[in-house]
Amino acid sequence: MTSSKSEFGFIKPTQIVEEMRSSYLDYAMSVIVSRALPDVRDGLKPVQRRILYAMNDLGMRSNSSYKKSARLVGEVLGKWHPHGDTAVYDAMVRLAQDFTVRMPLVDGQGNFGSIDNDPAAAMRYTEARLSNVADEMLANLDQETVDWTLNFDDTLREPVVLPARLPNLLVNGASGIAVGMATNIPPHNLREVCNAVNALIDDPDATSEDLMKYVKGPDFPTGGMIMGRQGIRDAYTTGKGQIIIRAVAEIEEMERASHRFQIVVTELPYQVNKAALVEKTAALVKTRRIEGISEIRDESDRDGMRIVYELRGGVQPQVILNNLYKQTSLQSSFSANMLALIDRTPRVITLKTALQQYVLFRQQVVRRRAEYELRRAQERAHILAGLRIAISNLDEVIQLIRNSDDVESARNGLMNRFALDQPQAQAILDMQLRRLAALEREKLEQEYQDLQETIRGLEALLSDENKILNVVKDETEEIKKKIGDKRRTKISSEAWDLSREELEAHEQIVVTYSQGGYVKRIPADTFRRQHRGGKGVSGMNMKDGDPIKDLLVVDSHDSLMFFTNKGRVLSKIGYELRADVSRNTRGVPVQNIVNVWDTESISALIGVGKKQYEQYQYLVLGTRMGRVKRIKLEDVERIRPSGLIIMNLKGDDEVVSVKLAKDDDDIIFVSEQGMGIRFSVNDLPVRRRTAGGVKGMSLRTGDRVVAMDVGNDDSLLMTISKLGRGKVNPLSEYRRQGRGGLGLRAFKLTKNTGLIADAQIVAESKEVYVVSENAQIMRTNLSEIRTLRGRITQGVTIFSPREGDAVSSIACVSELELEEDEKAKMNGSLKKSSSKGTSKRNRGDKKKQ
Repeated sequence: MTSSKSEFGFIKPTQIVEEMRSSYLDYAMSVIVSRALPDVRDGLKPVQRRILYAMNDLGMRSNSSYKKSARLVGEVLGKWHPHGDTAVYDAMVRLAQDFTVRMPLVDGQGNFGSIDNDPAAAMRYTEARLSNVADEMLANLDQETVDWTLNFDDTLREPVVLPARLPNLLVNGASGIAVGMATNIPPHNLREVCNAVNALIDDPDATSEDLMKYVKGPDFPTGGMIMGRQGIRDAYTTGKGQIIIRAVAEIEEMERASHRFQIVVTELPYQVNKAALVEKTAALVKTRRIEGISEIRDESDRDGMRIVYELRGGVQPQVILNNLYKQTSLQSSFSANMLALIDRTPRVITLKTALQQYVLFRQQVVRRRAEYELRRAQERAHILAGLRIAISNLDEVIQLIRNSDDVESARNGLMNRFALDQPQAQAILDMQLRRLAALEREKLEQEYQDLQETIRGLEALLSDENKILNVVKDETEEIKKKIGDKRRTKISSEAWDLSREELEAHEQIVVTYSQGGYVKRIPADTFRRQHRGGKGVSGMNMKDGDPIKDLLVVDSHDSLMFFTNKGRVLSKIGYELRADVSRNTRGVPVQNIVNVWDTESISALIGVGKKQYEQYQYLVLGTRMGRVKRIKLEDVERIRPSGLIIMNLKGDDEVVSVKLAKDDDDIIFVSEQGMGIRFSVNDLPVRRRTAGGVKGMSLRTGDRVVAMDVGNDDSLLMTISKLGRGKVNPLSEYRRQGRGGLGLRAFKLTKNTGLIADAQIVAESKEVYVVSENAQIMRTNLSEIRTLRGRITQGVTIFSPREGDAVSSIACVSELELEEDEKAKMNGSLKKSSSKGTSKRNRGDKKKQ
């Protein structure tokens, strides 16, 4: 296209696509190189570097007085950084925040913000100066150790990079968003990084993984705990990795409240807003997404951070803490993206690259400093050489000067007479008379000899690269000892991803299954204990003709094994069932929980946990037609979602009961017409999982098995009829027989008792749940039921069903509380504290939950 002339001058037509491409590329490169990304050498972005240089130029050193921030911001804007004053002030504030940078480079006085995300005071109120760490960043700046460039209007010079006696890129990290790329480098511990620098100098072939022996991981200013090492390894070896950080929290027992606990948080993950965290947690408690917290207090002060979560009585503190980690920023992630400028080019760097570039830069700084010092020493030695000549020929020099007409002729006379150059001649002319004294002449001579020694040392240093590296090592070691401190962030090898098991509380739950196939989970304490003969409370709100078929009380972390009438087994963990807050809800169709076929129903439920696997070796299955089978419990330890075949049945036979058993147990069958047979579990062969059973009990016409259980001579057998009459007999009343017989009379049946509904092995310390067909449930203590001697009795009235109702089943359970070992496992190490959270020093006062 050709240019055309108008009233505005020459106009050059340009394709808009080309113009936008070119302009946007210029803009992008400017942001990348001159604003958003740090230099790999000093770890600073341009605005940060200009702030530090301006403070140094203003004399705002760490040992000087504070100056107003507004004065500094104006200096930076007017001379080197022509952008918004807010951007400059915010950058300076960030360099002063000890919760943002690991080693602050600015020493601020006044309100510089807080971890609650409170803004800093206006720049006219705050004051600042360089920190002692920044002094080390600027050391040797005036010795031509770095390159310089002109400012934006070509009137002043500014350093391209600072000499940086410490590896600031890794120590303080960096974050910034450029165009099409971003950087997020975590901060580290100075001592560890310095050790890695020296290790790399000693072994240039060391890999990033080798250097991880020295740099354990990020060290955040707010402390916290890093979970797992894989994210650290990824970041150091590839430049990118996700690092999971948890708050540091302790569970303490409150001194003035028995069996109540509080969670005390003393360190937060990096960049977490404390006020927002407390607010979000309160919202989660209000909406019941986190339960068990009664109060949240922020007790943080100038002595440190302290957030207190006061818990309600009877809750499991470790489970609540796990949920806080899962649902709040008490656990957060740091996505490391180690992007920095190398030769003004953005590159993703590894740990070794970052350290390697720093070592190369420090080599250059030491070399340039040595060259500068050598040049200055040689210049001074050259002057001293001329003064030595003058002192050696003092009378002649004085006479020459006295006979000269002016300074110029004296200078020329000295140069011609003693073969001096102009600087030497001028130094002689400038020399004060007092320097002619004998003592001063000795000092000049000593200075000359010292300079010669310095020159030889500097020349030797510059001629040997290993000596330069040794200087880098020595200075790095010096910095480590001078300003290094202890690591703040702990590193744990534990997995960070909390499993569902860790988020769910251990609790006793009641699981019911109805004839219509509905499963429901409710807390065991929903049902109040009643005396025998009570009418019970409503346990399920079900349609007519859908009575409760089975009831089980288990720990919420136990595996619930669903045994179908067709000989299959399926499994779910207790906490995976939907928790119903009311006992009157209907429940969930079993097909929504496990993979039950349309042609089968659930005939038995058992709960199996760690304790059961340790105590029992076998599963025993009994069928409606009196068949029985023994298999190893370990054969069903892992159940596929689609289920496992556990018993091969013949004809219309169905599984009616499944029990856990040991080698020394006996099996008891009870039929609907009141017959019972007892035989040893060792009479049964151990069968393969898919095999069928053997005959356990013979039945008369019209009779069927209603219950099967396992026990021994010390066991008690509770039998209950459909009309609520029940009794408890010692199992020893039933003599051991061979399997396969009719058995003995077990109950005296009349029109007032009805047929047998259910039978269970019980213990006197247990409680019983009696369930009716119309969903009435009664809970009573078995100690209230007298143990009878004699098999053929009717017992006493245990449950009084309403008209048209009948007993469906019974379930006998232990007292509804957890074992001590489970409590210890759930609550971890507990520390006793006062109600205000002050920990006691006397470790002997600790209590266990």
